[in-house]
Amino acid sequence: MKSEELKSGIYWVGAIDWAIRDFHGYETPRGTSYNNYLIDDKEPTLLDAVHHDFVHISIDNISRIISPEKIKHIIINHIENDHASGVEKILEIVPEANIYITERGKKGLNRFIDLSKYKVNIVKSGDKLKIGQRTLLFIETPMMHWPDSMFTYIQEEKVLISQDAFGQHIASIERFDDEFAKNNSMEDLEDAVIDYYANILMPYGSVIKGKVEEIKKLGIKINMIAPDHGVIWRSHIDKVLNLYSSMVDAKAQLSNVIVYDTMWHSTEQMVFPIAKGLEDEGVPVKIIKLRSTPKSVVIKEIWKARGVIIGSPTLNNGLFPSVAELLTYLKGLRLKNRLFGAFGSYGWSGEAVKEMYDVAKAMKLETFEPGIKVLYKPSEEDLAKCYEFGKAFGKALKEYHAKI
Repeated sequence: MKSEELKSGIYWVGAIDWAIRDFHGYETPRGTSYNNYLIDDKEPTLLDAVHHDFVHISIDNISRIISPEKIKHIIINHIENDHASGVEKILEIVPEANIYITERGKKGLNRFIDLSKYKVNIVKSGDKLKIGQRTLLFIETPMMHWPDSMFTYIQEEKVLISQDAFGQHIASIERFDDEFAKNNSMEDLEDAVIDYYANILMPYGSVIKGKVEEIKKLGIKINMIAPDHGVIWRSHIDKVLNLYSSMVDAKAQLSNVIVYDTMWHSTEQMVFPIAKGLEDEGVPVKIIKLRSTPKSVVIKEIWKARGVIIGSPTLNNGLFPSVAELLTYLKGLRLKNRLFGAFGSYGWSGEAVKEMYDVAKAMKLETFEPGIKVLYKPSEEDLAKCYEFGKAFGKALKEYHAKI
């Protein structure tokens, strides 16, 4: 993909990764982009780099606008490898460039690059850099989602370079939100935002909420948000800001997702009467089999629903491995404001259901107990109990949802 002008003198010079499907353990079925930006001003400035495998593409895009040797400043908003691992190659071209980075960013990046050889400037919230006609304002955003993170705001054009916030893992020929929505749909774009937030930024919801409030207090106006992944927001800024507000408040639909895995189909047979009980109680249900579904999709669907019921057979006196992996991942994401239930089959001892509730309690989720477990293959009586469990859970879920 060639460079593209966002506003007069401000360019996207990133790269599209059409092939990536595993992003440090997070499935990316739509691929992704590595966005970085060039400001062609009196003192040309590069905002972020890209993944080292794609840095040659970014350098080529820069070369279409200016000679890369003319870059005077390099802003590093976030040091994660997909954004900063290409910096060293760029510094080989412009070793005299000024680097602007947070204190924590410098500490972290120094583990990868010997920064003692370069001109490093530490910045904090409120610091500004005049590069000619434009002024850059730095806003620290620690733990959104790494401790080093910051935003850069281009004051004159009201453009917010937002690193990972407001991003999506989308490989696309469209650079802007309105273009993507026209050629695909707005629902697809919103789904990608939710997917990204649920799998990456969910643990930092309270931090994000506080930072959004801080930006509002600064009184800055935003007419473009340029993240480091996915499309750039120029037409639906209020929509994405409102979407983030709802996500950080852990809002969810009155619906339920049943996530399960199974060995010999006994646990699977329990799923359908539970779902029927929920539906008869007026609660929409989505059913997901773990080993048939990317984990990132499972997390997104759990995020959307107010209720989650997880099923696991007992294996070796514990959880089935795929269920244990999901719960470990979910615990790290710090899901909240959900009603949780559990079920499963067993042959000998049946510890899986208790273990699932223990994880839910450690996450401080509201639990609906007791769960339901059956010995070996469920009987007709067991299936009837599953149906009643689903109905009772649905009733409790409606009451819980009304309180949140």
